[in-house]
Amino acid sequence: MTRIASRVASLADSATLAMTERARQLKAQGVDVVSFGAGEPDWDTPDHVKEAGIEAIRAGKTKYVASNGLPELREAIVAKLEKENGLSYKPSQILVSTGAKHAIFNVVMTLCEEGDEVLAPSPYWVSYPDQAAACGARFVPVPTRETDGFRVRPEAIERALTPKSRLLILNSPSNPTGAVCTREDLEAIAQIVVERDLLVLSDEIYENLVFGSARHWSIAQMSRETFERTIVVNGLSKSFAMTGWRIGYAAGPKEIIDAAGRLQAQSTSNATSISQYAALAALRGDRSFAQRMAREYETRRDFVCGRLKEMNGVSCVRPDGAFYVFPNVSQAYGRTFGGVKVTSSKTLAEALLDQAHVAVVPGDAFGSDAHIRLSFATSMESLKKGLDRIQAFLA
Repeated sequence: MTRIASRVASLADSATLAMTERARQLKAQGVDVVSFGAGEPDWDTPDHVKEAGIEAIRAGKTKYVASNGLPELREAIVAKLEKENGLSYKPSQILVSTGAKHAIFNVVMTLCEEGDEVLAPSPYWVSYPDQAAACGARFVPVPTRETDGFRVRPEAIERALTPKSRLLILNSPSNPTGAVCTREDLEAIAQIVVERDLLVLSDEIYENLVFGSARHWSIAQMSRETFERTIVVNGLSKSFAMTGWRIGYAAGPKEIIDAAGRLQAQSTSNATSISQYAALAALRGDRSFAQRMAREYETRRDFVCGRLKEMNGVSCVRPDGAFYVFPNVSQAYGRTFGGVKVTSSKTLAEALLDQAHVAVVPGDAFGSDAHIRLSFATSMESLKKGLDRIQAFLA
């Protein structure tokens, strides 16, 4: 009998990808499904970025490139981080990877081993626990409160720390809650990081999608000591609607980036050359695309939150960033819908898909079974239709 290595056998399927696939299968059967599951912009990649990819193909730029990324792309990332984030790196401190998820995996695998603890605010992105588990580390969720808007509190991090704590993952704006760390909170967290000798992975993939008076800050900006302990991860997927192009990057201390680069060189080698030339055009060209998306998503956020608050038994924190809402639907638990008793976020998500033909992601995958995640990265027409269906279902 085939034996699967325990580090892989213990990994869970991605809840977001699983729900997206179930919705796709129903659509293939002719069912009119409204999908709030996918975590990707519904906008098209900007034309000048697509043309750069096409031109790269025509020019024969389809060969291997440096495994850590095109030199000119790493230089463009350095310029972006300096101009937009006030962070000063050298190209040798940049690693271009196959999406931000791959960059995170490289960093976690490089820094953590058996017995280490990886901390992250809860609710958390679905892949953090399994990426920690893949290298034998223990994932430690740091609880946040709905009444605080899911903002992580410095004192909660301090309570969660043990002598085995190795890496703190911060994701701001957050997937799934849309919470944005304030500068005040990050300054306090930065002090803890230095005092307790932690490393930080700052997942900033949604940095450009912030609303109202909220502002994105990186913990790497808080002090020189914190900068030297932080690996910033970002990418092109959300800011330029380039999810399928698979370009992400990590920036941090050279020793860590060099080690992560060696890991990548022995696994995937370089990210797709064509995509890297397109990413170069994105970073060097018009940067207003993400701002236009953010304005549109803010309008959708307000609409979705307003509709959810009209629904009996549903409460919803208004997110300050990203393109998700994370409503509390636990008052529906214990009720029966169409002959199906709902007892959890998973059974509610399944019932919504099977009966109302609306795809959402159960909150237990993000660390909170009281919630479900809805992406509003879809058209207003789909939002209205889907929310109508959810409201009718719950009623």
